[in-house]
Amino acid sequence: MAQEFLHRPAGRRALLKAGLAVGAAQLAAPFVITARAADTVKIGLDNPLTGTYAALGKNEQIGAQLAVEQINAAGGILGRQVELLVEDSTSGDAGTAVQKARKLIERDNVNFLVGNINSALALAIAEVSNEKGVLHIVPGGHTDAVTGKTCHWNVFRVCNTTRMETNSISKVLFDKFGKKWYFITPDYAFGHTLQQGFEASLKQFGGTELGADLTPLGTTDFSSYLIKAQAASPDIIIFLHAGDDMVNALKQAVQFGLDKKFHLAGAQQELEVLNGLPPEARIGNWVFEWYWNQPNVPHVADFVTAVRAKSGGKVPTARTWFGFASVWTCAHAATAANSLDAVPMAKALQGYKLPPEVALMPNETFYREGDNQLMPTLFVGHAQSQGASDPEDLFVVDQLVKGVDAALPVADTGCKMTWPS
Repeated sequence: MAQEFLHRPAGRRALLKAGLAVGAAQLAAPFVITARAADTVKIGLDNPLTGTYAALGKNEQIGAQLAVEQINAAGGILGRQVELLVEDSTSGDAGTAVQKARKLIERDNVNFLVGNINSALALAIAEVSNEKGVLHIVPGGHTDAVTGKTCHWNVFRVCNTTRMETNSISKVLFDKFGKKWYFITPDYAFGHTLQQGFEASLKQFGGTELGADLTPLGTTDFSSYLIKAQAASPDIIIFLHAGDDMVNALKQAVQFGLDKKFHLAGAQQELEVLNGLPPEARIGNWVFEWYWNQPNVPHVADFVTAVRAKSGGKVPTARTWFGFASVWTCAHAATAANSLDAVPMAKALQGYKLPPEVALMPNETFYREGDNQLMPTLFVGHAQSQGASDPEDLFVVDQLVKGVDAALPVADTGCKMTWPS
């Protein structure tokens, strides 16, 4: 379990043990205990709990809460207990997300900010966290600009960039299923940059884009877009949605019989979506950012057991892991810096490797110096209608891709990081 990390005195990890020991010593005096009881470390989670991305947001919250419980059981952060404060950003209202970020920072005095799933909201929240100088972890907003053109010294991202996702699967789709593609794309930052990544790959491989449609967030009727895609007669229809939008799009595509005429695929796919689909619509080739069925990777089974105990027996999803890794990143940043000041914590995370009990995947998992982007492992594979041994084993991993192999070099991301003087 992740708390094992707290007891292994090696390198930076020794700092956490030392910090907890100092905290315990400070708490020994009775007159300090009362003062410390109210002096918690606060982590603010500004994420969707309603709307299109509600299921994703709730799973990130489960992972975040599990991390808080483990950290507190091991002594807290720098000897102080941790409190998770949660606000509903909504799934698509940037004004509400920004308002909630300001509340968490200015009124609740959080030490860390975590959010958002929606890329546009993540970008908006990042402006607030940077203005206020608060360490900010983006768990699941993918658009490249978060750690690219609009990167900030205080903003770190756990999930992949959209270019990492498209780069990891483009060649597979091109070689196996054909070079003529049609895009159905959500009309905001996440969808735009996913499509741009695939378009760059098509250009590189000599493929053809037959058309593209932008769909509003929260679309329920995809029939007009599916009819246009069918008329174009592509080799592959590329779906770039998430959450309920992806459920509706794929369900209707199968109802139209498009899966019998074309290959259906995309980049990011999630267990929440596959669970929400009828078995016949669990099809296509995709990228998972984390997957729960990793029998040969240490600590994963313990994590799955812990999450199942908190979620009515449901396995963790990538979103659960995003929330878990984000909160543990906060703890590691404070320990490595021996401080709750944002600048030294951000400096300490440059190149920082997550320990195996937090990374929960093969290969080294670290925050890349220069753009603050986590370099994880990407799980490329295909959906399956039902699991052979577990009803939630709905994805077959065909290939593991290292994040460093899928990501653009820092120099090509557009990130020009400026640190406070």
